Amino acid sequence: MTNGTRSQETAPLAQGAHAQETALLEQRPPRPRPPEQPRRGTLLGGLVRTARPKQWVKNILVVAAPAAAGRLFSPPALVELPLVFVLFTACAAAVYLINDARDADADRAHPTKRHRPVAAGQVPVPVAYAVGGSLAVLAPAAAAWLTSPSVAVLLTAYLGMQLAYCVSLKHILVVDLAVVTTGFLMRAMVGGLALGIPLSRWFLITTGFGALFMVSAKRYSEAVQMAGKGGATRALLTEYTTGYLRFVWQLAAGVAVLAYCLWALEEGGDPHTGLLPWRQLSMVAFILAILRYAVFADRGTAGEPEEVVLRDRALALIGLVWLAMYGLAVADW
Repeated sequence: MTNGTRSQETAPLAQGAHAQETALLEQRPPRPRPPEQPRRGTLLGGLVRTARPKQWVKNILVVAAPAAAGRLFSPPALVELPLVFVLFTACAAAVYLINDARDADADRAHPTKRHRPVAAGQVPVPVAYAVGGSLAVLAPAAAAWLTSPSVAVLLTAYLGMQLAYCVSLKHILVVDLAVVTTGFLMRAMVGGLALGIPLSRWFLITTGFGALFMVSAKRYSEAVQMAGKGGATRALLTEYTTGYLRFVWQLAAGVAVLAYCLWALEEGGDPHTGLLPWRQLSMVAFILAILRYAVFADRGTAGEPEEVVLRDRALALIGLVWLAMYGLAVADW
């Protein structure tokens, strides 16, 4: 037998052995990966993360009433408004800290919330309670000393309402929507109280129902996204129907538009002397902004209002146009 013949006979045997070895390797279960370790960091960093810095943008609403009254850049406003912003942010941080400390055990069983600093052990529960309680006491006290008693009363009411929400009110139908909406309304009111600006009824109605529109649209989006899936991030979402939440945000949008139009058409006894009726023209931009935002609400993608506004260039442009028009109206150009 020649060497060529032996090679031809042994080749199939080698190929068969290689194939058998490959099959055994494929059947072997993969090595288990080590469990994911929770992200660690400093205690201070954990406290800051628990205070939700991304949510601080909501507190910019403290400039709403002074801006509407044309007193945004007055000397008292330049001093008072940054201070009020810091105090309101401290109150909101106190609520977040106490809420996360209270829900630490439940958050550890949640796939996403388990990474929160308190649930992950980066911030001990007693420390979260201590820091949150300290901020809840110091912020209203500082407001009474540095600003006005009315601001201190509003901050105290905000803290009481939000802590009651964390404990029980978030589990009550409709009341949860009202509490979150009132929180936004308080942000819009506090700047006016700090500067002693009378708050227009149309301003309050527009702001209140505008906030309800965004809050209910967010709830609606969450309900749409969790449809057919087990485990809601908010237990109360299982009690709402998408049809009801749709009704709420549509109703709120309609009332906000009507109130703004009545506000814009109200001359207050002094006819405009500017080049154009900017106040009335701003109704167009306001209505377009509501209609544009409603597109995302209808799709169920309005879960985070700040992300919707920043992500959609058309909505951001409409908002800038509205701000420019309203600014020209306040300046009476």
